Amino acid sequence: MSAPDGPLDPRGVRFAAIVTTVVLALVLLSGSGWLALAQTLVFALGAFAGMRFAPYGVLYRLVVAPRLGPPAEREPAAPVRFSQLVGFVFAAVGTVGYLAGLPVLGIVAIAFALAAAFLNAAFGYCLGCEMYGLLARARA
Repeated sequence: MSAPDGPLDPRGVRFAAIVTTVVLALVLLSGSGWLALAQTLVFALGAFAGMRFAPYGVLYRLVVAPRLGPPAEREPAAPVRFSQLVGFVFAAVGTVGYLAGLPVLGIVAIAFALAAAFLNAAFGYCLGCEMYGLLARARA
């Protein structure tokens, strides 16, 4: 993994969740394993290369953020990066399901990823971030 990312603008995290929600909904509607693979790669970049390389975050920083004022607060990157890892796992399983001719596996895995992305997009509730906190407390 790369060096730790700095604190994140929560509006960028939510923007990424909105785009992810749309992409995953399109995967479910189309049954496209290739679109699922594209989203899996997006998750992989955020999880393994770092949030500064996550494509939707880059889009936010280059296109959306310059039109906004500075964020009122920042959030740590580690929980968000962990949520990208969780999304990667579910999207990878979904991609394998779709591309291997196991559409039920694809649908179930992508639906779980979609539910988590929707919670963040609609309500600002990051399920992966909460899991990260629970795991951190369990380790302590």
